[in-house]
Amino acid sequence: MSLIYKARSGIIWSIGQQFSSKFISLFITIILARILSPAEFGLIAMLSICIAIGNSLMDSGLTSSLIRTHRIGQKDCSTIFFFNLIGSVAVYIILFLTAPLIAEFYRQPLLNNIVRVYGLTFLINAFFSIQNTLLTKEMRFKLQTAIQIPSVIIGGCLGIYLAKNGFGVWSLVWMNLLNASVSTILHWYFSPWRPRLIFNKKSFKKHFHFGYKMTLSGLLDTIYQNLYTVIIGRFYAATQLGFYSRAESLSQLPIGIISTSINKVTYPMFSSISNDDVKLKVVYRKLMQQVLFWNAPILIFLAVIAEPLISLLLTDKWLPAVQYFQILCMAGILYPVHAYNLNILKVKGHSGQFLKLEIIKKVLSIIGIICVIPFGILGLLYFQLFYTVFAYYINSSYSGKLIGYPLKEQLYDIIPILVLSALVGLGCFYLDKWYTNYYSLNNLLRIFSIGVIYGGFYLGISNLIRLTAIIDFKQLILKQ
Repeated sequence: MSLIYKARSGIIWSIGQQFSSKFISLFITIILARILSPAEFGLIAMLSICIAIGNSLMDSGLTSSLIRTHRIGQKDCSTIFFFNLIGSVAVYIILFLTAPLIAEFYRQPLLNNIVRVYGLTFLINAFFSIQNTLLTKEMRFKLQTAIQIPSVIIGGCLGIYLAKNGFGVWSLVWMNLLNASVSTILHWYFSPWRPRLIFNKKSFKKHFHFGYKMTLSGLLDTIYQNLYTVIIGRFYAATQLGFYSRAESLSQLPIGIISTSINKVTYPMFSSISNDDVKLKVVYRKLMQQVLFWNAPILIFLAVIAEPLISLLLTDKWLPAVQYFQILCMAGILYPVHAYNLNILKVKGHSGQFLKLEIIKKVLSIIGIICVIPFGILGLLYFQLFYTVFAYYINSSYSGKLIGYPLKEQLYDIIPILVLSALVGLGCFYLDKWYTNYYSLNNLLRIFSIGVIYGGFYLGISNLIRLTAIIDFKQLILKQ
C-alpha cells in the first residue's frame, strides 16, 4: 500500500472517527447542558488539570516512542504496558490522598469525593493504552471508530439518565467512568495483542530515554493548557468556570475533528519517512495547508454565528459564554500548524530540543498570564490568542530548519488562507448584523443563511484564485 493511499485512507477514517464521536459527544453535552447548571459543569472542569497531569505522568511518553520506533516486539509492548499500569496505580494513590487539598483549594467540599471516584479512570485507561497505541501506529482508524462510538453512546446514555433523575454533577462522573470501562472492554475484544509477564530493562531504557523528555514536555503543556481553568476556578465562581469550559469545549470541536484526526495520521506517517527530508517536507507542507484551509474558515464561521449557535444549542442561560467562545475560536486557528511543527521534532528524535522549547514558551507564557490576571477572564483569553501566534513562531523557527522549510516559506503558504478566511468572515459578520436589524430571524435560519453565504464565497474565491490547498484536496481526497 502506497504512502499516499495510506495517508488518504487514514485521514478519511480518522476524520470519520473524530467527526462521529465528537458530534455524538456534542449531542450528549447539549442534552446535559439543558438539564444541569453551569456550576455543575464548572465542578468537573476544576478536575481537568488533575486528570490531565495524571494521564501525562502515567504514560511517560513511552507510547509515543512505540509509534516512532520502526520495529517493536512483545517485550517492548509488555514492558511499557506494566510500567503504565504501575504508574496509574501510583497516580491514583496520589490523587486519592490529595483530594482534600484540591477541594480546599477550590473551596468546594464536594470535590473531595468527586476526585476520588473520577480518578478511577486512570486505572481503567491504563489497561488499553498499548492496544490503542498499536492501532494508531498501524493507522487502523476504522477499528478505533468502531470502538470509540459505542463507548461514547453507552456512557452518554447513563449520564443523561442520571441527570434527569437528579444526580447532578455525579451524572458527569459516572458517565466518564462507564465510557472508559466500555472502551477498555472493546479494545481487548478487538485487538489481538495481549500482555505477557515481561519487563525488559534494555527495552525500557530505550523507550524511556526518548519518552521521559516527551513526558516533561507534555506535562508542561498540560499544566499550561489547564492553567486558565485553575485560575478561573480559584478566583471566580464555579458558574463562570462552567461558561468558560463549555466555550472551550465548543471551540475545540472543529480542532478535534480536523486537526486531531490528521495529527493521529501524521505522527506515524512522518515517522515512516523521517529519514527522507525532501519527502517529509512535501508531505508536511501539503498537510499543513490542507488542515489550515478547513480549520481557519470553520473557526471564524463559528465565531461569527456564536450568539445564535449557543442560544440554539445550550439555551439562553449559556449566553455569557459567547464572547469567551469567539476569542477561543480565534486562538484555535493556528494550533494545528504549530502542533505539526512539533511533530517534526518528535519524529526526528529531538525530544531534548522539544523539551527546551516547551520550557522557554511556558515560562514566558506564565509571566504573561500573571501580568494579565488583573484584567479578568477576558484579559486571560486575549493573552491566549497572542500566545498561539508566539508559539507558532517559536516552533516553526526550529522545526523548519530540520526539513528545509523555514518560517518565511511557511508564512508564504498559509497567509493567503488566513486572509481569505478573515475577509469572508468579516463580511458575513457585518451582513448578519445589518440583516438582523431589519428582519427577525430565528437562530437556526441565521446560522444556515450565514453558513451558505460563507461557504459559497470562501470555496468560490478559493477556486477562482486557485489556492494550492483546494487543488491538493481534489488530488488527494477526490482523486481529481
